[in-house]
Amino acid sequence: MTLRLHWSPDSANLVVRLALEELGLPFEAVRLDRSAGAHRSPSYLRLNPQGLIPVLEDGPLVLFETGAILLHLADRTGRLGPEGPDARDPATRAAFLRWLFWISNTLHADLRAAFYTHRYVSEATVPELRAGLSRRVAEHVALVEGAMESGNWPAGPAPLLTDLYLAACLRWARLYPSAGPATLGAAPTGRVGALLAHLGTRPAVKRALAAESIPSADFLDPVGPALPPAEITG
Repeated sequence: MTLRLHWSPDSANLVVRLALEELGLPFEAVRLDRSAGAHRSPSYLRLNPQGLIPVLEDGPLVLFETGAILLHLADRTGRLGPEGPDARDPATRAAFLRWLFWISNTLHADLRAAFYTHRYVSEATVPELRAGLSRRVAEHVALVEGAMESGNWPAGPAPLLTDLYLAACLRWARLYPSAGPATLGAAPTGRVGALLAHLGTRPAVKRALAAESIPSADFLDPVGPALPPAEITG
């Protein structure tokens, strides 16, 4: 595969970079300067008309939407999703797909609304909406904890895409927005906390975060990139 990842520091591309590093796939990283509006340039809008990040080019294929990119990588490589005999088991694949798209369509979508609340409602109602979203995110974490306890969360000998995506989302929930209360105040505990602690020790995870100017791979006590805020959320 000839892969090109269009990215900016600590954006949704972090999930894709985590996957690429875990897969050991070589790729070209094309950095976008959000502070200069590079994600709204005509050339980038030809790749993703929404102007959102990331985009992954796989030869002639152009993919956007984080969930779609992750599923494409899993299908192309046969890894980070159901593997071996499980890959042919419809029930196992169904569990993987439902949680992958739950993260993309529910958890990640709620976080985006929490981070950019002012784009959705008037300034007067931002605190109320953000508080409601914070409660929802806490409920989401409890839902995942219950799924892990009952064995309904996808699992394998190595981290799956669902694990990587979840970890990135919970990292962002504790870091952003920089103004106002954090979306997820306390570090997750239990099985979710154990997963985050384990991921932070993996060499591929450390490489991915370092490449995005993130000085620590600790998902339980995350720190932001050592960069001006406009380059991260511009």
